[in-house]
Amino acid sequence: MSDPSEIFELYDASEYRVIGRATRGECHGHPELVHAVARVHVRDAQGRLLMQRRAASKDIAPGKWDTSVGGHLLPGEEAEAAARREMREELGVDPGELVFLHRFLMRSPIETEWVTSYATTHAGPFRPDPGEIDEVRFWTRAEIEAALGTGVLTSAFEDEFARLAGKG
Repeated sequence: MSDPSEIFELYDASEYRVIGRATRGECHGHPELVHAVARVHVRDAQGRLLMQRRAASKDIAPGKWDTSVGGHLLPGEEAEAAARREMREELGVDPGELVFLHRFLMRSPIETEWVTSYATTHAGPFRPDPGEIDEVRFWTRAEIEAALGTGVLTSAFEDEFARLAGKG
């Protein structure tokens, strides 16, 4: 279960720099409070993308399929360190090499986030945290494309998938 009192650093919307702090509860539901997340796209040797079905207890997009790993940066934490921590916490594995993909500002009706994304290859076995994840499985590109717009994927994943489409 997400803690609404957890502290997030706030970022300037025009450049990636910290300008203050607020709680998770304040940030979620107030898109003017920009905070930061790190994501990791985990692929297997066949190029399939590991997806997680978010736990039903999550405060945003419960029960929907999402990026392999994603989480908020802790105060003072760099994005790559957060990505590595989230791999261990959410999937129970060490990510090994992380390749930087991109950083972008993602806006939705309920939140605004600086997203820093990485890629890695890992075959598991994975030990998903049941407080965060109900299920994980590898998806082919065709399976993901068939699911787009059906409501089973998070809007954040769909937004980033469109950005990744040209990157293989």
